[in-house]
Amino acid sequence: MTSKITLRSRHGASPGRVRGSNRNSALVKLLTLGRRVPIYWLACIPLTALILGVWDLAATAADPQGIEVLEEVDAAYVQGVLNTVWILVASVLVIFMNAGFGMLETGMCRQKNAVNILSKNLIVFALATIAYWAIGFSLMYGEGATGEGSTAFIGFGGWFLSSGDPATYGLDPFPGGLPISVSFLFQVAFAATAATIVSGAVAERIKYDAFLIFSLLLTGIFYPISGHWVWSGNGMLTSFGPEGAWSFGDFAGSTVVHSVGGWAALVGASILGPRMGKYEDGQPRAIPGHNLSLATLGCLILWIGWFGFNPGSELAATSNIAYIAVTTNLAAAAGGVTGTFTSWFRDGKPDLSMTINGILAGLVAITAGCNVMPYWGAALTGAIGGILVVFAVSFFDRVVKIDDPVGAISVHLVNGIWGTLAVGIFGGGNFIAQLIGVLTIGGFTVVLSFICWYAVGAVVGGIRVGEEEEFNGLDIGEHGMEAYHGFLKETAMGGMSSSKSSGMP
Repeated sequence: MTSKITLRSRHGASPGRVRGSNRNSALVKLLTLGRRVPIYWLACIPLTALILGVWDLAATAADPQGIEVLEEVDAAYVQGVLNTVWILVASVLVIFMNAGFGMLETGMCRQKNAVNILSKNLIVFALATIAYWAIGFSLMYGEGATGEGSTAFIGFGGWFLSSGDPATYGLDPFPGGLPISVSFLFQVAFAATAATIVSGAVAERIKYDAFLIFSLLLTGIFYPISGHWVWSGNGMLTSFGPEGAWSFGDFAGSTVVHSVGGWAALVGASILGPRMGKYEDGQPRAIPGHNLSLATLGCLILWIGWFGFNPGSELAATSNIAYIAVTTNLAAAAGGVTGTFTSWFRDGKPDLSMTINGILAGLVAITAGCNVMPYWGAALTGAIGGILVVFAVSFFDRVVKIDDPVGAISVHLVNGIWGTLAVGIFGGGNFIAQLIGVLTIGGFTVVLSFICWYAVGAVVGGIRVGEEEEFNGLDIGEHGMEAYHGFLKETAMGGMSSSKSSGMP
């Protein structure tokens, strides 16, 4: 008994009482901590548990694309992932080119039409995405549910990306081929580019709704059809001529993308007619753009975006993408130099707009053969493109009298043709096959463009805005807003007033 009493007195309580006291003490401390810590911090505890739980479920869920994640990663799987990531990055670069087109066209045109041009270049990618998702991707690459749904003329099947089978779109299963999703994303960026080319040539006088409808038709129907002929693998331009020995080569789209957009732009601009005040007594009058800073920035964005456009067309993360990037850069640089000096020698002063168009001409020209041309061939192709664009602008302005505010036809159509033919000169291709491909796609695009432009005009009551609306600017007439609200507008005589009071369109 003595020892037990001594034990109790030493600890001050029995073991049961000690445990109860400890629990009470811990509860008091927890309550004290709760009063000190804000309630929203305490709410993070169950929220964190929820996030961890969802994360664990997501990690164990089935892949929506049906791609099996291997426990033991092999080289082929790693390569497949690298290919996917690279094409995703390239897709983003090409999509970002829409910002370049928007800035370039806006800067090259007058400020009273800035909202209209920016709006067209923004909405066109949204429209292209919907149209290409619905039918365009299937028309271009569709092989049908059994792999036998396409012909040499047109693809078929898998509408709205409804098929999970890569073979439906002519793709090999992952990791040997790209996932359907990233393949679509890369291709839709190209489709949108064709429509933005048209935007520049018809700027400052086309109805907004007419342009939107035509863009849907271009990106959803006749761009995919002509693209199928070249890039589907079984199109009618992949094997033709004597015993099927000829093949049309267009690696990244000098013809498939740029010439198609250029032909559609040429037809649209010719139907629209020139802007008010462009010609006086049959002679062209310069209508300067309002912001060459924007145009220059747009050119640089396009130059950077082209490193996704051309190297991305390799459709895999290989060592060749660096080679393609160098040929692309050489052509752009050579085109910018020759464009600048050609305009300098001809006009007595270096023209910034021709430096811009020379760079773009070099980029368009090298697009068809960037993977096969030697470095010197790439530089020469770009240099000739820079010279061609200067004289092409004058030709369309003075001889044909087609008003192209930004030189889109000269850049994309003329140099798209030149670059495609250059594959048969510097890239080891068959020149006759290249020429046949250019004429075939060009003729098809021109015919369909005429049909579509006139059909759209019949639906919306003409494709050109009225004279008063054109005079005041499409920003007010089409959108009811101004890009530079509150800013004074510069007149031709150097004074400051509104466009209407200046007497100039």
